[in-house]
Amino acid sequence: MNSNRTRVAYRTRLGTAYESDVESFTASRYALELHGQVKLVLTSPPFPLLKPKEYGNLEGEKYLEWISEVFHKVGSWLRPDGSLVVEIGNSWERGEPSMSTLPLRSLMEIASKSGFAVCQQFICNNPARLPGPAQWVTVNRVRVKDSYTHVWWFAKDPWIEADNRKVAQPYSEGMKKLLKRQAYNAGTRPSAHKISSTSFLADNGGAIPSNLLSFANTSDSRSYLDWCKAIDMRPHPARMPKGLAEFFLDFLTTEGDLVADCFGGSNTLGMVAESRNRNWISVERDPKYLVGSLGRFDKTEDKLSARNSPYREHVQMLRS
Repeated sequence: MNSNRTRVAYRTRLGTAYESDVESFTASRYALELHGQVKLVLTSPPFPLLKPKEYGNLEGEKYLEWISEVFHKVGSWLRPDGSLVVEIGNSWERGEPSMSTLPLRSLMEIASKSGFAVCQQFICNNPARLPGPAQWVTVNRVRVKDSYTHVWWFAKDPWIEADNRKVAQPYSEGMKKLLKRQAYNAGTRPSAHKISSTSFLADNGGAIPSNLLSFANTSDSRSYLDWCKAIDMRPHPARMPKGLAEFFLDFLTTEGDLVADCFGGSNTLGMVAESRNRNWISVERDPKYLVGSLGRFDKTEDKLSARNSPYREHVQMLRS
């Protein structure tokens, strides 16, 4: 249900967090001002679960219609060279140890209804994720831990400028030794690829990353978790990994660009954007998660004590 209310929750040096559900925000004057201005929308919507969770989600087939409509509207925010990156987790059929195809169908629906090209599919693995689904992993023990999410990179134009050297990874020790020796076993591989020692041993400043990303998402949230504890509030249960935001901001944006998250949650994107000199907006419907997200930024006490903070009374209530 739409709240039909959109208001500024707080501002930082480079960004603005809004209190609103996504449907109300896309119909607001704030969204009109974003038209054609955003370089990257990076977001993790409520996952298409088969039963509702506290942070809000639609069930089953209703999710498909809703998610495609949301991103059709959000797509208008993008610049011609802009990107949409969506993270969606897995879901399981109710009452049985089988996975649902709904997450993949949702991503395909976004591509179909928005007209976006799928530039690339990524997998984001969290090696520190708790074992789940609990019934099938820790109780019946008939499945292994589900530790990854789907991340799809969409764009209006598949030829938009991108440079993987911006997210190059440090060379392995073995590769460093090869570069130092300038010696390699060149020739044709079983795959029929011909490897030239000249091209292979060029030092490009780092290794090309793969589309398998791995972020533990534990210590990155320390300041946020400490803040939530200080105000006696439960942290957001589905936080975006800091490393995921860092990767795509580095890969697809430059300083001064505007980035957005239409399902802001704990506002990982805003924190990373601030640290990388990107302008940002974040939209979150739940006031308590907005209060929690203040812990992502410096001088949160100053922000809460400010007379124009709409969350001052809410935090006082949490502390009482």
